[in-house]
Amino acid sequence: MQSPVPRVPQQPAATRTEIGTRLTVELASVVAGARRRALRDGDRQIDTAHLLHSLIESDPDVRTVVGGGPQIARVLGYLVQRSIGYGLRWQGSVEDSGTVPVLRGTDVGAAAAAGAEMSPVPGVPGVSGADLSGWSPSAVTAMEGALERAELRGDERAGGVDLLACLAADRECRAVEVLERGGVDTALLAGRISEASRHVSQG
Repeated sequence: MQSPVPRVPQQPAATRTEIGTRLTVELASVVAGARRRALRDGDRQIDTAHLLHSLIESDPDVRTVVGGGPQIARVLGYLVQRSIGYGLRWQGSVEDSGTVPVLRGTDVGAAAAAGAEMSPVPGVPGVSGADLSGWSPSAVTAMEGALERAELRGDERAGGVDLLACLAADRECRAVEVLERGGVDTALLAGRISEASRHVSQG
């Protein structure tokens, strides 16, 4: 569901979370890449399609579970048309497929509402400036879910497959729209993600 961009008064960035310390270096690079893409394209917010694009370009594990060469080429081919095609209808609207929950111990949603910024990730330029108030509600929810997935299996840091799992689970987000238009069966994708997660936990 797309809703008009609200005029929200600026709020002080008084609260900072430790999100940056809970991402793998690879996922931190994905976040930085999504931020650069949104800025380059003149988009007001980092949304789930930006995150998906950066994930597929940067993370080989994500490319494997999405489906390999030809499938990746189709999805990327669709993603790169955003600025000249389907993405034009997203301009001036906020990606919001539901409420932003608050993850225990992380408080990402509350931080976003307060205008908090992500903490720096050493060696990954751009992440320290990734202001969560510039993320869509759906993107914030996906990041919360990725952190929770990692926490539940006992990992300190979330990875790219964690984020992909949460993007694919949100049937109303832009990332799922892109995946399905690129020919990805998101039900089968969920199964491949579960299998990849089991291998990670066993390894």
